[in-house]
Amino acid sequence: MSSKIQISAPAVLIRTFAVAGFLSGAILVVNAAKRAGIIPTSPFTQLAAPVAQLAAIGLVIGIYLLISRTTGALAASGSLLTVISLAGLVGVEFVLNLVFPYVDPGVIVALRAGPLGIALTAVSVLFLIGTVVFMMALWRTSGVPKGAVLLYTASAIPISLRTIFPETVLQLGLIGLALAIIWLTTWMLRNTPHETADRTAARGPATGVISG
Repeated sequence: MSSKIQISAPAVLIRTFAVAGFLSGAILVVNAAKRAGIIPTSPFTQLAAPVAQLAAIGLVIGIYLLISRTTGALAASGSLLTVISLAGLVGVEFVLNLVFPYVDPGVIVALRAGPLGIALTAVSVLFLIGTVVFMMALWRTSGVPKGAVLLYTASAIPISLRTIFPETVLQLGLIGLALAIIWLTTWMLRNTPHETADRTAARGPATGVISG
């Protein structure tokens, strides 16, 4: 069944956030390849790692703008929690990639046993909660690919709880999340309206209608 999604954001803004989504997915693949030893660790891969979470913030905002007219508090709260947790994960990735590799293992253990460990756990749990809430909102939104929602949610679990999962499962989670992000980003682009004078005049100055 065809559905209509009302949006108020300019199409160019949605496309910009879509580019951020593709960037996030690409860097997650690089991160997984680095962890698997397929590509060597380098200053580039270490500096690129936090960019995946930063770019994912744009993806979440873009998706929310696209569905905001047909969703309620669930999507708003889910997107807010996800954006906050992703911002925290940017800091986590900086620590994991730019600090821990240059610190003695004993110091890392001591740091994880203190406030830093609590902060890392809190951010990870918040990411999982935000993901579940936001994906629930997307699941209830007509037109959103359900497979992408399921893959995104399933992949976020080992990433959020990385300390209790084997390394191979974490790598699969990174790849799965990258695929889900690219899938959702492609859906965003397909559902972004083309801004033309005729369509703008037909729908009025403040309302956009797209088919899902």
